[in-house]
Amino acid sequence: MTLEIDEPILHTLGKLADEHGVELYAVGGWVRDAYMGRMVQDIDCTVVGDALAFAKIVARYFSSKAVIYERFRTALVPVGGYKLEFVGTRKEEYEPDSRKPIVTEGTLLDDLRRRDFTINAMAVSLNARTLGQLLDVFDGRQDLERKILRTPLEPKTTFSDDPLRMMRAARFAARFGFAIEPEALEAMTQMSDRIRIISQERITDEFMKMLGAPKPSIGLNILHDTGILKYIFPEVERLAGIDLVQIGEQEYAHKDVFYHTLQVLDNLSAVSDNLWLRFATLMHDIAKPKTKRFIPGVGWSFHGHEEIGARWQASIFRRMKLSLDHLPYVEKLVRLHQRPMVLLDEIVTDSAVRRLAVAAGDALEDLFTLCRADITTKNPKRAEKYLRNYDAVFHKIMDVQERDHLRAFQSPVRGEEIMELCALTPSRAVGFIKTAIEEAILEGIIPNEYDPAREYLLTHKDEWLALAEAEMKQRK
Repeated sequence: MTLEIDEPILHTLGKLADEHGVELYAVGGWVRDAYMGRMVQDIDCTVVGDALAFAKIVARYFSSKAVIYERFRTALVPVGGYKLEFVGTRKEEYEPDSRKPIVTEGTLLDDLRRRDFTINAMAVSLNARTLGQLLDVFDGRQDLERKILRTPLEPKTTFSDDPLRMMRAARFAARFGFAIEPEALEAMTQMSDRIRIISQERITDEFMKMLGAPKPSIGLNILHDTGILKYIFPEVERLAGIDLVQIGEQEYAHKDVFYHTLQVLDNLSAVSDNLWLRFATLMHDIAKPKTKRFIPGVGWSFHGHEEIGARWQASIFRRMKLSLDHLPYVEKLVRLHQRPMVLLDEIVTDSAVRRLAVAAGDALEDLFTLCRADITTKNPKRAEKYLRNYDAVFHKIMDVQERDHLRAFQSPVRGEEIMELCALTPSRAVGFIKTAIEEAILEGIIPNEYDPAREYLLTHKDEWLALAEAEMKQRK
């Protein structure tokens, strides 16, 4: 079978390979995606010979630079929007309980045999004489058509060589909607604890890629069913078996929190590619197992789960080695995800609306996207009612936010001027007064404008200074 190659850069690579007597193949994900009609610019190439030397030839030709990874004997050459990765034919395997692979030279067949799945174990020749010829010794093309994820070797062997491949199976299942062959699923279940030898950085990278799939629940269900999830994200695993029972307006009835969370995540993923919004959605009920309480005469409650869940995020981010740049955003959404529901009542004060607008800030639209995704009732009329109510509340908040200039909200009278008007040095008293002005604006006592805020300060400064002094004495 021959694959038609249209991309000029691949013809150029083949020409360079012929000129230097190199046998060259496009392999792995690029071949798979080409057969699936997906054009990508990350191209893996296998060199029968010295891959690093050939990468340097390619870099010189394109006036680029080869980034060499000596330990793995691989090289990356960026060319325009393309990322060309070159590797020699090799064997690669892990010793028991080792985190580092042992890499040795091998044949092209060895190189294909060591790959994760048959759909990634196809190679296409780039040399002129055999251009486009497919080498498919493990029937990956057929598995693409069958939508099956199957390992080139016996599953335990493939997963032992690199246990991260078990997570990758879940990710590909979620990304492509493929099924994992039963033998591979069984191996993943039996070997689930082997994931512990993989570095946290690699686990997190794979997990976040899976979270970016069209339907993340597929991958999360696989990780849960095989027992892998408890090793990589125990907080999410602990959601399983916790029932939601008639909580407020949503009337959840009896729903397992784990499966409810996956449904909410899929709902949100259908409308947003924002990876950190997806992560916040996965986290939104994370503290419900911790806060589940039975209150006589009331029933089951998860009071405070949103605040505790928000506080957990810092430790989760650190353990998973996630970028702390996104921590405040996730904390904010987890902390606030119940607040819009409280505002569904038609009798809602402008003060409450202002407070939510200020608390959410630039994440306001994302917060309501999460809230809409959290509607999982099977009753169409009820779902339509909730959506209609959320839309009304959202528009009201947007109106108030724009009218009262609440974006990036803070006191119109800044700290330096407060110190000057009140004869203060930098101290808690300055923050106390600044907060009092902001509270007056949020309560609608004064508009969010400089002159009224300054006048309000001058009127109340003696009273506030006395209160601030009393508070500081209490602290002592």
